Amino acid sequence: MTYADMFSKVKGMLMDADVSDIQEHLAYQFNITGEAEGIFYAEVKEGKLYVEPYEYFDRDAMFTCSAETLFKIADGKADPILAVTLGKLKVEGNIDKALKLKDLINSKKKNSKK
Repeated sequence: MTYADMFSKVKGMLMDADVSDIQEHLAYQFNITGEAEGIFYAEVKEGKLYVEPYEYFDRDAMFTCSAETLFKIADGKADPILAVTLGKLKVEGNIDKALKLKDLINSKKKNSKK
């Protein structure tokens, strides 16, 4: 899998999230290791989600993991907190804001069940 394939897939998975009730600004950078290695960011700003293939220097938190781990988390098949515990996901930055990644993922699951 190439970086472009990985980014396209994960952007599609994340863009299903309903962030309309998230009023605070969240900015996450994802560093993908191994196959499909690269960097992208996800930002929640003014109730909208943006996912772009760039580095984000003013981020709240940075996540480092493989594309496989990220897909499982984005699909709701893996818990991000458990992934950290197992050493599959590394988190740096504001931990309180990093924990909101789980809320973002869960909002997608609720939205898709409607």
